[in-house]
Amino acid sequence: METQQFRQWAILEVMGHQVYAGIVSSEAVGGASLVRVDVPEVDGQPAFSKLFGAASIYCITPVSEEVARMRAASLRQEPLSVYDLPNEIRERLDRMAIEDRSESDELTEFDEE
Repeated sequence: METQQFRQWAILEVMGHQVYAGIVSSEAVGGASLVRVDVPEVDGQPAFSKLFGAASIYCITPVSEEVARMRAASLRQEPLSVYDLPNEIRERLDRMAIEDRSESDELTEFDEE
């Protein structure tokens, strides 16, 4: 029996009230079957892909390419949000890590005596 691969322009609704629009297909990763959405570039926002487990998907609505692109433009989903610490906190953490390494080196020297 031959299985047909799914690959269709669609709107994908997933847990967390997130909606993506693009080419939806199936993909196997590490033995698990996942659903992939390839969101097209829209209005200067870069194209990106995301993989979802089937259990997190509420709805897949097949649509035309034109409708998917229009929906992607209106959603303006971003590929990844990068969160970073303010420089002051990052520098403080770096100093603490250096101090911890120094203490560890001192303990090692003590154990060797």
